Amino acid sequence: MHDPNAITIIDTGYVRPGLCAAYLVESGGRAALIDCGTATCAQTVLDAIEAAGVSRDAVDWLMVTHVHLDHAGAAGPLMRALPNAKLVVHPRGARHMIDPTRLIAGAKAVYGEAMFARDHAGMLPVAEDRVVVAEDGHVVKLADRPLLCIDTPGHALHHYSVWDAATRSWFAGDTFGLSYREFDGSSGAFAVPTTSPVQFDPQQMHDSIEKLLARAPDTIRIAHYGEVDDCVRLGADLHEQIDAMVAIARDAHGHADRHARIVGGLTRLYTTRARDHGIEDASSRVVEVLGNDIEINAQGLAVWLDRAVR
Repeated sequence: MHDPNAITIIDTGYVRPGLCAAYLVESGGRAALIDCGTATCAQTVLDAIEAAGVSRDAVDWLMVTHVHLDHAGAAGPLMRALPNAKLVVHPRGARHMIDPTRLIAGAKAVYGEAMFARDHAGMLPVAEDRVVVAEDGHVVKLADRPLLCIDTPGHALHHYSVWDAATRSWFAGDTFGLSYREFDGSSGAFAVPTTSPVQFDPQQMHDSIEKLLARAPDTIRIAHYGEVDDCVRLGADLHEQIDAMVAIARDAHGHADRHARIVGGLTRLYTTRARDHGIEDASSRVVEVLGNDIEINAQGLAVWLDRAVR
């Protein structure tokens, strides 16, 4: 029997299975989609909505936790396919959804034309009259289920997280780090922070994690990837790693091979922590599963460092 208040995880299919999640939340015959993957993932997400037994015209809200393309790139195509939906976006991100020109140009500069075409082609603008700006404390009413949007910068200035009181859980986007299911074991989940290539701020990230933990959530649903519990332990792990990552970046400052030093330092940090967590073959597993994230985190730390030492 179908649960009328179901939460369904959707694997958007971005890059590989188990990398990038969206969430379909139902209440009273209506639905909200939280995050949506890249533009090339739009059909996969639509198929998953249908497979969950939800009609397209029952989706009232598309909520993007922030406007990075793996979370919001599919918004334009999806809004054309979901006739009753409104797009809920952070005030700092709204203009980029209405006119994604700068997002597209930035992605092409970072990824190159070929990778952009593979993973991001098909981005479209969202009509301004279908955009709802979610200031801190904004409540989205999904039938009789309120979804509370709380400003949670640190990974990005245009990031909010969504509190679902019905399940005492957060939809946290990238605020509560990365936790891939490949690392799950007898000690539970393994998580690492995720910095953004341009807007990482360690103190803001610390503060946002504390905002999430202050509500004593039963679970936190993250984009990369899935649902985690044991939130207090994971939050403490993230706090420790943020400080360690900042120290690695500061130690690399002024060296010609700064990026390589940061990459090496992060690889050693995560490998040590993975080994202490009981993960077998920690060294090879960290490189295999976290290699791309280590590169992105190194970039984010470098941009923060340049800003911090001015």
